[in-house]
This record gives sequence, structure tokens and C-alpha cells, in this order.
Amino acid sequence: MYRHRILEQRILESSRSFPVLLVTGPRQVGKTTLLQYLREKGEQPRNYVSLDEFGPRTLANEDPELFLERFQAPLVIDEIQYAPVLLERIKVLVDRRREPGLYWLTGSQHFPLMQGVSESLAGRVAIIKLLGLSQEEEFQFPERPLPFRPDRVLTCQPRPAMGASSIFQRITRGTFPIFLHENAPPIHTFYGSYLQTYIERDVRSMANISKLMAFERFLKLAAARIGQLLNLSELARDAEISVSTAREWLNILEAGFQVLLLRPYFRNISKRQIKTPKLYFLDTGLACYLTGWRSPEVAMEGAMAGSLFENYVVTEIIKSYWYRGLEPSIWFWRTKEKTEVDLLLEEDGRLFPIEIKLTMRPQKKMVKGIEAIRRRIPAMGQGCIICPAEQRYPLTRDIEVVPVGEL
Repeated sequence: MYRHRILEQRILESSRSFPVLLVTGPRQVGKTTLLQYLREKGEQPRNYVSLDEFGPRTLANEDPELFLERFQAPLVIDEIQYAPVLLERIKVLVDRRREPGLYWLTGSQHFPLMQGVSESLAGRVAIIKLLGLSQEEEFQFPERPLPFRPDRVLTCQPRPAMGASSIFQRITRGTFPIFLHENAPPIHTFYGSYLQTYIERDVRSMANISKLMAFERFLKLAAARIGQLLNLSELARDAEISVSTAREWLNILEAGFQVLLLRPYFRNISKRQIKTPKLYFLDTGLACYLTGWRSPEVAMEGAMAGSLFENYVVTEIIKSYWYRGLEPSIWFWRTKEKTEVDLLLEEDGRLFPIEIKLTMRPQKKMVKGIEAIRRRIPAMGQGCIICPAEQRYPLTRDIEVVPVGEL
């Protein structure tokens, strides 16, 4: 069963302009399925080869020139990170032919792959980031042309309300497309297998990690800290590793599209502002599996409910940008006095403040952080509180209550 992805049109448009297209993201989010669907619906025949298979992978690494002679363009190459030597040869071929849409690539490991792409295919490749299904895609809401922003949502047709129970069903299950299949696997079975595959294949290929059990323990401890300021020394101590190892492993998780480090916003507006990032997982289902929150009902009433809901909102906003081919300028703001705004979107020279609250009835005292940052920065745009409310309504003159279903 194929589910429409917002990126379809963006991929086709990019393929008409660039000789190489790269769809990158974590495992199991539908990169191959998406390109296979577009390949079958395409205007011209397109060959396909997967480097997950031993034979093609061996040939690609030992004789990239012969590989690209045997598998002719237009071509989809799946899991390109297993043969980065192909990138240099692809560069030669696209420079020779000077045609758009010659190669579509997929890759699951961001840092090593992007390093090879930037060195070999700079200016020749369109890069598309893909995560799990967004709310728009899963529930087939009418597609909006622009990503989420507090002022934009006020001009859009309202979407159906989504209560906290339905949201936590999605939070604990995660957003991998496989869960919409008729014969979807049990959630714990899927994530157990996903974690094993990720650690034993992707992590080992990105770094020489011999203590895989220690890495898994580190991953679980990181998941327990979502939505919090990242104290790397404390995380390293609890995981019984050095701070330098913790930093390296965190970089691996970020490079592999498993976690997001949200950086604080600062532009000399306060000398007392903190500079520590906050940690989020790019799939809440994996975070719930790692921390033991398997039931939506229990998770919704548990100690991490607010953090999980905040994590969910952050990733949905990021998807709204990535799936339209845009990179969000997204931050949080917090002073040492703990005055905080959960999210700041920076666009068109303005900041749009967002608070995220797990309540159906937000109160004005919840926007003290927004009021504080407005006193420091005059050029602030429309703000909002995202929560499981039934409908949107104004809380103050420039702060709107926005239901989570509007993301």
C-alpha cells in the first residue's frame, strides 16, 4: 500500500533541473518506495539497482566504471553509502552528458554520505530529506503549499481536531509507513529489529564501535532526556563512558537521522542566555520503545508525557519544511533565570514564537516566555500555543491557540 508523500512533486521538479537527486534519511521511512513509485509513474524508463545486495555492492566498490556501464542511466541506486566510490565516477558521467535526471540515489547515513556528496557532486545534486509520515500524509489532509508558521495557519481551512489520546497513539507507535500496512508487525517487534539493524550495520560502518551494548545503553539514556537541555557530562557518567565518546556517539545519532539537537537562539539579546542545545528524537516511536512507554494510555499519563508531546510537535514542524524542500531556521530560547520559549521560527527577518503545551485549555500565564522575548526583540511575528485543543482561537492579541492537528 503506497501512501502519497508531499515530496513527490519536489523530487520530480528537482530531477528536471539537476543531473543527480539524493533522497536521504533513516532506514524504513520509505525512500526506496517513494522513488520506485515515481520511477513507475515517470515519463521515461529508469533502471534500478540496490547496493544492499552483495553482488552489485561488490562490483560497485571494485570496479565502479564497469558497474555504471552495466547499470545504465537513467538509474536509481539504492543505499549509495555502501559504495561511495561511485560518486566520483557519477560526477564524470554527468559532466560528460550534461542531462538532468540521470541518477536518483538513496542513502541512510547522513554524515559520511554528505561528505562524499559535497566533495564529488557539489552543484550537481539536489538533496531531499525524508522522515516518517507527517500528519498531512497519514491522514490525507488537503496539502498546504507552505510549511507551518503561526501566522500562516490562521489563513488556512481548519483541519479535524485530534485529541490527546489519538496523538499519543501516534507518538507511541511512531510514524514509519510500515505501521499503516494491513499486516503491520507488532510495534515492539519492529523497533527491536530496527534497533538491532541500525546498531549492527549503520553504526558500525560510521564508526569503529566495539561495545555495541554500551552504545545501546547510551541510546536509551539519551531517549530519556528528550526535550531537556543536554548535559553531556551527566549523560556520559550515566552511560559509563568518557565525555569525548559521548560526544562522538551523539554525533553519530545526529548524522544518522536518529536525533535532533535544537540549538538556542542568541543574537546578543541577553548576556545571561544559555547556549546548551536540547535533545529530541526524530521518531517518537523509537524514543518510546527505548524508554519503555509502550501503551498510549500509560504514556499520556506518565512522567514523560509533556516531553513526548513536545518532541512530536517539533518533528512535525520540521517535516513541514523538509517535505517542501526547505531547511527551517528553528531554535529555542531560554535564559539562566529559566525564562523560556519552546520554539522560535526565523523567517523574513522576523521571529515567530511557539509554545507547546499538553493541555486542552491553555492559560495566559503559559506565554510569559513569549512576552519576555517580545520586550527584547521588537520585530516579532505572530505567536501561538500548540496543544490538543479542539479548535483554534486567540489567547491574546498576537498569540493564537493552535490545535496540534493543524501541523
